[in-house]
Amino acid sequence: MTKLKFILPLLLLSFSIESFAQREDIGNYEYDKEYMFGGNKNTNGGLIGGFVFKVGTRIDDTQFSFLALELSNVKNPKEIRYNTVLGNSYIFGKSNYLYSIRPQYGREIILFKKAPNQGVQVSALAAIGPSFGIIAPYYIEYALNRVETVREQYNPEVHQSRFNILGTGRLFEGIGQSEFAFGGNLKAALNFEFGVFRSNAMGLELGYMLEGFTKEIPLIPTTENRQLFQSAYFTFFYGFRR
Repeated sequence: MTKLKFILPLLLLSFSIESFAQREDIGNYEYDKEYMFGGNKNTNGGLIGGFVFKVGTRIDDTQFSFLALELSNVKNPKEIRYNTVLGNSYIFGKSNYLYSIRPQYGREIILFKKAPNQGVQVSALAAIGPSFGIIAPYYIEYALNRVETVREQYNPEVHQSRFNILGTGRLFEGIGQSEFAFGGNLKAALNFEFGVFRSNAMGLELGYMLEGFTKEIPLIPTTENRQLFQSAYFTFFYGFRR
């Protein structure tokens, strides 16, 4: 019985030390790579502005470098969506889509680290890279008369009555007639991470994007077209680390 009095406290002390070491290990969890996937919403896009994939590499305790690839649909801010008598929707005056492919290189600096398995981590980041623009024709279905309809790229000189437009063309229709534009982009953002698992990450990126091309992009021929686009955006991301 006397031996049991000594053994029991030793077992409890051993268990406490082991539990504390495990908690310390969780708090000091380090990682060298992170892989992130995200969906983007921005002031130049639609309901879903685009998608992003990012691979980060640790430089030191507070700095990361990363490579990213963004795919985004860029719109003219004057685009207005209408409904037809058939219940379809279309954008009157729109002649082209602009799809932007953006490879990027950037740096991320951790400003505030989160507590182990809780809290929010805040970091600042900046990135730059080329932009490859795909200018794809915007097709509409147009009623020539009461029985004949055609699907073709919108032309303001031909399709003058919006009441004859029955809807848009099929998905990716006319993509083979696309033109290309080259440019560049840069962005700056704040990243808020609120994931609770040490090997996974979940968070929100809020930032500003500036993108320019070597020529004007004729999204809506009857209004002012641009070669420089700027937007505010947020990206919800999820990923894992190792």
